[in-house]
Amino acid sequence: MELTDPSPEDLTHLHRCIDLAREALDAGDEPFGSVLVDPDGVVLHEDRNRTADGDQTRHPEFELARWAATHVAPDVRPACTVYTSGEHCPMCAAAHAWVGLGRIVYAGSTAQLTEWRRARGVAPGPVAPLPINAVAPDLPVDGPVPALADELRALHVRGASPSA
Repeated sequence: MELTDPSPEDLTHLHRCIDLAREALDAGDEPFGSVLVDPDGVVLHEDRNRTADGDQTRHPEFELARWAATHVAPDVRPACTVYTSGEHCPMCAAAHAWVGLGRIVYAGSTAQLTEWRRARGVAPGPVAPLPINAVAPDLPVDGPVPALADELRALHVRGASPSA
C-alpha cells in the first residue's frame, strides 16, 4: 500500500536506508540499504548492498533476515520492522517471511525500479520482479513513499548502465 503520509519515525529510518544505498553505490554496489528496528524503535542492525564481488545474494534485506535469525528472539521478530530503500526482491521477501520478521516499509517499489532500469536500457534480471506480497502474502507491507521517489530514482540512474 502506497505510504503517502509516513510517520516521522518511518521517514528517519527510510532516510538512513537511502544514505546506506548511497554508500553502497559509492562503493561500487547497486544502491540499496536496509535497517532493522525493534518494537521500541531501536535500530538493531543495518546493512547495504554488497553484490559488487559477484555474489548476488548479498542484498541487505537478506542479510538482515539472517542476522535476525541469530540475534533476535523468535517471539520478538514479528514486532520488528525492516525499513529498506527498495522493495524486497522475491529472495529477500522469502527470507524475511521464513525468519518471521514483521512489517516492511520501503521507499521505492519493484515496479518503479523495473521502469527506471527499463528506461535506461538495463536488461531485466534473472528473477521475476514480483511484489513482496506475491511471495509472502501475509507480511504487512507499506510503500512506496512518493516523496522519496526522485531521490531514489537519481541513485538508480547514476548506478545503472545498459551493460549492467
